[in-house]
Amino acid sequence: MNSSPIGLRPPRNHVDPRCRRWWTAQVALWMAGPLVVTVVLGLVLFPWVLLVAVGWAAATAVALVVVPRVRWAIHRWEATDTAIYSRSGLFWEEWRAAPLSRVQTVDKTRGPLQRQFGLATVVVTTASSSGAVRISALDAAQAEEMVDRVTLLAEDDQRDAT
Repeated sequence: MNSSPIGLRPPRNHVDPRCRRWWTAQVALWMAGPLVVTVVLGLVLFPWVLLVAVGWAAATAVALVVVPRVRWAIHRWEATDTAIYSRSGLFWEEWRAAPLSRVQTVDKTRGPLQRQFGLATVVVTTASSSGAVRISALDAAQAEEMVDRVTLLAEDDQRDAT
């Protein structure tokens, strides 16, 4: 039996606190489209659709408060000298551990909304069929440092393995 130091365990670090505003903005953008459509349809064609709009507005208000708080409670990450750990997801929770010896690439991405809040996502690609390990909602400077550190550690680890 191989007793590996890498296991699936809860990561220690919270994501950046600004992520709650980022997630609130995401919820607002996703919920606004259907709300506008139902209001317009209710005003122009079918007045009864305004009841749907009222229900959607109530659901939007709840989601704007609840979703960022729940995501904050779930999302965690950690980068050690041996692995990258992440836990994410709202409805489908995902726990991942990627040994540095398996890392192929390390990237930092920033969408327009993330840039607005000073955040970034670190994407660690491995040979896993499950896909890359993504750590969203990190401070942009912290993400840059993490990319540099993980890249150096992975290079050293792979050099030692040959």
